Amino acid sequence: MTHPSGARAAAVDRFPDQFARTRRFSLGVPRQFTVSPDGARVLFVRGTSGTDPVSRLWLYENGTERLLADPLGPGLADEPAGEPAPEERARRERARETSSGVVSYATDASVRLAAFALRGALWVVPTDGGAPRRVRTAGPAVDPRPSPDGSLIAYVSGGALRTVRADGTGDRVLAGPDGEHITYGLSDYVSQESIGRSRGYWWSPDGDALLVARVDTAGVARRYVADPSDPGRPPREVAYPAAGTANAKVSLHVVRVSGERVGVRLPEAAGEEHPEAAWTDRAFEYVVAARWDGRGPLVCVQTRDQRSVHVLAVDAESGATRTLHRAHDPAWVALRPGTPLRLSDGALVVPARPGGDTQGLAIGDTVTPPGLEVREVIGAAEGRVYFTAGGEPTEIHVWSYDATGRVEGPVRVSGAPGVHTAAVGGPTVVLDSRTPKGQTVTVLRSGAEAGRIAVLAEEPLVTPRPLALRLGRRELRSRLHLPSWHRPDSGPLPVLLSPYAGHGTQVVLEVRTWWTAVAQWFAEQGFAVLVTDGRGTPGRGEAWEKSVHGDRLTAVLEDQIDALHAVAGDRPELDTTRVAMRGWSFGGYLAAAAVLRHPDVFHSAVAGAAPADRRLYDTHWEERFLGHPDVLPENYARNSLLDEAAALARPLMLVHGLADDNVAVAHTLRFSAALLAAGRPHTVLPLSGAGHLVGRDATASGLLRLELDFLRKSLGV
Repeated sequence: MTHPSGARAAAVDRFPDQFARTRRFSLGVPRQFTVSPDGARVLFVRGTSGTDPVSRLWLYENGTERLLADPLGPGLADEPAGEPAPEERARRERARETSSGVVSYATDASVRLAAFALRGALWVVPTDGGAPRRVRTAGPAVDPRPSPDGSLIAYVSGGALRTVRADGTGDRVLAGPDGEHITYGLSDYVSQESIGRSRGYWWSPDGDALLVARVDTAGVARRYVADPSDPGRPPREVAYPAAGTANAKVSLHVVRVSGERVGVRLPEAAGEEHPEAAWTDRAFEYVVAARWDGRGPLVCVQTRDQRSVHVLAVDAESGATRTLHRAHDPAWVALRPGTPLRLSDGALVVPARPGGDTQGLAIGDTVTPPGLEVREVIGAAEGRVYFTAGGEPTEIHVWSYDATGRVEGPVRVSGAPGVHTAAVGGPTVVLDSRTPKGQTVTVLRSGAEAGRIAVLAEEPLVTPRPLALRLGRRELRSRLHLPSWHRPDSGPLPVLLSPYAGHGTQVVLEVRTWWTAVAQWFAEQGFAVLVTDGRGTPGRGEAWEKSVHGDRLTAVLEDQIDALHAVAGDRPELDTTRVAMRGWSFGGYLAAAAVLRHPDVFHSAVAGAAPADRRLYDTHWEERFLGHPDVLPENYARNSLLDEAAALARPLMLVHGLADDNVAVAHTLRFSAALLAAGRPHTVLPLSGAGHLVGRDATASGLLRLELDFLRKSLGV
């Protein structure tokens, strides 16, 4: 067996440090694009290099970039340093934010004024060339948002929704907490973490009122996340609704700037058409989406059992609601980001099934054609609806649909194979493209390229060179990473499976990204690295995605084994007597299950942040697959790993961040205790101060090296 030498070997050795220093190659990447309605201005956040962890606010206009707000520059840096509010830190954790500085912002309707929070302070900056200006607030500001005309800034502080004039005068409470565990204008835990609704209030187009979420967590169980490495620091309290327990009570209110307020009368239960099952809960506990357009507030709600979704029009004067659209499913109603959307003529844009089990889109009375799997609705501009979709699951493209009927059928906007998304405004489309060659951001105006926004991310020191495969009778989309120095006759290669394979996420895509670079780095160490998306992952229709309903492991593990056997049958240099799996979150859960259930196939595993006890995970996510644990305890028993601890016969390393408030470290501690009680040797690696996303430079780089060392020793490499 030949190994890399010289410059290539040095680059491979330095890769873990680069991976950590660049925060998984996320630094220097522009994001959070906002396009003005006339298409002339584009706002975004980005650092100054691929290793700069401080995000700045930028403007792209007339083909050039201009810095609007620099947290380290004059003015902003001169203000006394403060701390972000706890609610702001929680928002960043939910968003897996890896940088500091200006990490989010909001604008007025014309994108002439931007507002953002920095170290708890509220700042505004005009986009016409003026300097950032601090607006004094009653306390640390969270999620500031200008009114459509830019005259007022709404923000949350101390659980109250407040407004202040853009000139800094007139700060006042619009909706204040009426109880110890009540907030206005913030999103609750499951809405942020599992549903994808990060916002808690929405301005009316006229700027005279807001639609506001009131969240009551009094009945939600508490968790306390401590840092054992700093025993003098008090634990952080998290209202966490575990499966089968009480959710936060979320209600909506129309709050006038003048002070009047009316509650939105959300429906309490679905009608008789709601699908029955072993566990049926018709109560609409989840507010999954909301917005306020020219026709009034629009709200989307979902039942606790997730089998019914209703889209509601809200009367802003009375708070009464009217159902505009209903969706039902015997397993769960799949939510699509960006929906519902209402066009200026009142036509709704909602998920639909055009034929077979494809998840399409209904745009008024028109439905997208079968075979086009819709992923997200981006928005509407100049009579066109923009969305992402694809026929081949490894590619996601940007499409437009002319709602005026001038052009028939959807038109693809993006070209090269890859994963594309966009932001739109007027005639401008900002096309964010990830391909096997890297990432580009192209500004299109009226369909023609008008410029580019710079991507400053570092190039990985190892170049991914995956082989695209379709394996087995289910044509499992897979990627095989082999060492760059390997030849078929140069000796056997141990095999490392490195999937995610869980609901909602794909890793087998036509892109070059951080996980493809990590897979190649392990390959350069002498492994054949196989990555497979099997049943339960997005992109291959409703039946494929929902095949894990009631059982999150059996089909998923079967697909990983089928992929392994299929590729090994074609490549005799793969050594199936030395096979390991590594993964994080669901991937870590899968890796642990692999060595427990199939020790004849898998000989070692590294399981990071593995949700080993499914009862400990949150309501919306877990009940989607397994139902209520008191009604269907057999589902939770079948999908939890604790009762299987005695089956461990292979080396297993468990890794967990001690500050993880998504997959609590209790999962790993309970699993380790069960393994210890059964007399099964295993390794536990605690990560001090780490959350669900390991962001510290030394921890992230050291973890890669320790995983490699464990796998080499356990497989005899």
